[in-house]
Amino acid sequence: MAEYKTPATMKWLQWAQQIQSISQAGLTYAKDPFDKGRYEELLQLSAEIIEQHSEHEMQSVLQLYTQEKGYQTPKVDVRGVVFHEGQILLVKERSDGRWTLPGGYCDIGYSPKENVVKELYEESGYETVPVRLLAVLDKFKHPHPAEIFQYYKLFIECEIVGGNPSTSMETSDVQFFSRHELPPLSLGRVTPSQVDLLFQYENAPNLATWID
Repeated sequence: MAEYKTPATMKWLQWAQQIQSISQAGLTYAKDPFDKGRYEELLQLSAEIIEQHSEHEMQSVLQLYTQEKGYQTPKVDVRGVVFHEGQILLVKERSDGRWTLPGGYCDIGYSPKENVVKELYEESGYETVPVRLLAVLDKFKHPHPAEIFQYYKLFIECEIVGGNPSTSMETSDVQFFSRHELPPLSLGRVTPSQVDLLFQYENAPNLATWID
């Protein structure tokens, strides 16, 4: 998979994220009230930039910002990769009616492996064991829709050891698909180029982990 370069039209998102990160760190460590006021202004500026270039309203962005405490770091999304007879496991999201790899944002108190096993079981019904880390991707470097925060995506290959396919509150279908017959994907969660990258790891135990 060729490295995806952020288009110039999306640089505004990177700038807004960096401004938010700087202001968040400033609000965490600054002691002077005047400095804190300036960092609050930066936070407002970041929210205004996102409002002007996306469907997010400034007040909703600011509300998300106020929930962030401490030094800002990227958030983590984990996805389970299960191969079977030349196909890959996908689940259908109820939220948008599109398909994705089972997974989601990591929950506090669980390791990456524990998170992916939990997500796979909850969303697909399959009991699995993690096998290896296939890829660590920076969501901003791939053609996902714009996000307010920066996310890292961990793709972990897993093997089925039990369970049966079943849906959940978040998923309405569970199926395996071949590389060239993929259904419409939930692009906020996974892209066709990422699935194509993952298929390169099927039956390739010595292929190195892809890291952005």
